[in-house]
Amino acid sequence: MNVLSLRRIALPLTLVAAALTAPAAHAHRTWMLPSGTVLSGSEPWVTVDAAVSNDLFYFEHNALKLDGLAVQAPDGSAVQPENVGSGRYRSSFDVKLSQKGTYKLALVNDNLMASWKSKGETKRVRGTAASLAKEIPADAQELNVAQSQTRLEVFVTSGKPTDKVLAPTNRGLELVPLTHPNDLVAGDVANFRFLMDGKPAADLEVTVIPGGNRYRDKLGEMHLKTDAEGKFSVTWPGPGMYWLNASLGGGRAPMAGGAEAPRAVGTLDKPVRRAGYAATLEVLPQ
Repeated sequence: MNVLSLRRIALPLTLVAAALTAPAAHAHRTWMLPSGTVLSGSEPWVTVDAAVSNDLFYFEHNALKLDGLAVQAPDGSAVQPENVGSGRYRSSFDVKLSQKGTYKLALVNDNLMASWKSKGETKRVRGTAASLAKEIPADAQELNVAQSQTRLEVFVTSGKPTDKVLAPTNRGLELVPLTHPNDLVAGDVANFRFLMDGKPAADLEVTVIPGGNRYRDKLGEMHLKTDAEGKFSVTWPGPGMYWLNASLGGGRAPMAGGAEAPRAVGTLDKPVRRAGYAATLEVLPQ
């Protein structure tokens, strides 16, 4: 069948995408919270909670689905999380840190969504560019296709920090730590860089919020912006867990990975993409 044209592009927000990018002080946010980020011992374990909530690191809204969860060991190999489960307000899993070095725990979602009208009925489907090309009929009317990418990360180190897992995948919006994420100290300056598909994400607005906002009158957020090279710095006001968040969306751009959206005979439009990123970082006392 012929691939179809993108006449009009719209973005249906998923729960995760909305939670990662919501700007309001009391908006739902997605997060993972590790039991620790710097561990010692021969083979320590880390337990991670994952949730969607108004107050950071407090369970009161929904458990976060763990579809797309990937754990990367210091040597780059995949690690299978253990004791994975979900309750009403939180999901959780354990990771055995058998290797020394830094692990990356990432919850990644990359969705392609389409909607159209056929014989007066609205149809919706989610999948890959190839699967959409097969499922969307040639006579589809008011076709809408959009790509939504979200990435939620935690970094955990057993013993001495290492850098292998800090390398970007060059797909979607990613944080590249220039200061090791498990070497953050209150009062110090940490440097980071944001990339979009491997290229600097310039003039990107970044929000950093300390945990425990349930017990504060003010949110205490820091609003930062990346420079032309995608770099920005954070001066940590105190120890604790912090939530770092940024998002891009609304502009027309090629699909991640060079994939083409479905099209018909005619011109190929660049789909609108929305990308969100969030990380939980632990800042230690002096």
